[in-house]
Amino acid sequence: MDTGDTAWVLTSAALVLLMTPGLAFFYGGMVRSKSVLNMMMMSLGAMAVVGVLWVLFGYSAAFGADIGAGLLGKPFEFFGLDGLLAADSLSGKIPSTVFVAFQAMFAIITVALISGAIADRARFGPWLLFAGLWATIVYFPVAHWVFDFDGKDADGNVIDPGGWIANKLLAIDFAGGTAVHINAGAAGLALAIVLGKRVGWPKEPMKPHSLPLVVLGAGLLWFGWFGFNAGSALGANGLAGVTFINTLVATCAAMLGWLLTERIRDGKATTLGAASGVIAGLVAITPACSSVTPVGAIAIGAITGVLCALAVSLKYRLGYDDSLDVVGVHLVGGLSGTILIGLFASEAAPAKINGLFYGGGVDQLWRQAVGAFAVLGYSFVLSLLLGYLVKFTVGFRASEEAEVASIDEAEHAERAYEYGSLTSARGTGKPSVTAGATAVLEGSNKK
Repeated sequence: MDTGDTAWVLTSAALVLLMTPGLAFFYGGMVRSKSVLNMMMMSLGAMAVVGVLWVLFGYSAAFGADIGAGLLGKPFEFFGLDGLLAADSLSGKIPSTVFVAFQAMFAIITVALISGAIADRARFGPWLLFAGLWATIVYFPVAHWVFDFDGKDADGNVIDPGGWIANKLLAIDFAGGTAVHINAGAAGLALAIVLGKRVGWPKEPMKPHSLPLVVLGAGLLWFGWFGFNAGSALGANGLAGVTFINTLVATCAAMLGWLLTERIRDGKATTLGAASGVIAGLVAITPACSSVTPVGAIAIGAITGVLCALAVSLKYRLGYDDSLDVVGVHLVGGLSGTILIGLFASEAAPAKINGLFYGGGVDQLWRQAVGAFAVLGYSFVLSLLLGYLVKFTVGFRASEEAEVASIDEAEHAERAYEYGSLTSARGTGKPSVTAGATAVLEGSNKK
């Protein structure tokens, strides 16, 4: 066991966990004030459900012994982490439990990402049911495909086969462009179709109720993403350094690309655009951060920032109500980052692969495309089926009355903001500041 590597991966796991509350702020700020709690609770609920399932059987399904063709691990090989708690149980140079913890955070945030596509109209209980089913049937197998590498003996012979995308197709996905972002984006599109459009969409404006919350969430996501990508090196080493730098510069370039697109198209560069550009860049560099140079990372970020800024308007043309642009950012950004590896990969980067622009031909390009669209198709079809299953059994969508009035109160008996009342300040006998302001406003309205 290497204590330095262990410390870095534990720190990275904590950073990735922070991304889910960060996502709750990001999504929560983008919805209307009457549904912010429901939106945030869907992220928090994903943490609860997936965290439990991961320890019981999710880790085994993703990283247990392959049961054939690189499609799935043995779901109950490490049930409840049995056999992994001993001090000498290692995954590489870190304790097995540390690797389990790190990968758990990926499973959690992948499920939470989907919720943005169905903001403002999903019931909380059915969402938790869908989250558990989707993690089990979609995420855990796909994580096996992408993240479970063959175990080999000292002579290089395979003694523990892993997933087909990582080991047979040989597509590069360093930290989850396929397993996380394309997977979640395809599921988001499926659920947007299953639940249908929000009441009043697209005629009624549905602007973010708090852009400061959006920026706070984007900042927390960017901060945590360094653990997401650099932590995937599974060590405090040069690979972590390269992925850290690429995560930084690709995100900066994507923000600029998104803002430039807005400026040309709409005449203004917006705060929401800046925050969205950050997420698009982070999504795109996730699969590519080990295989491109910093210059390649800038190119991938800039291209993806433009593509995602254009893609978010597709929902108006095609008629699906993806509330918070999960499709436009995560699906399109994941496809962009994964496929562009086939163009911008350089043997100067740690992965030691050349893409088309560096003399490698189309060999890596087709591998990237096959991996990306295989995950997209699998996730979309299974998510559609699971969504309809929940819809026709327990009901998925909130009532029209709850959606129009306040889904927060209907589902959680709470409101995000309490504005005070015309009562005296406690213990002073004097009107409160809030009460005074309210009285002035009422008097003004009467005039």
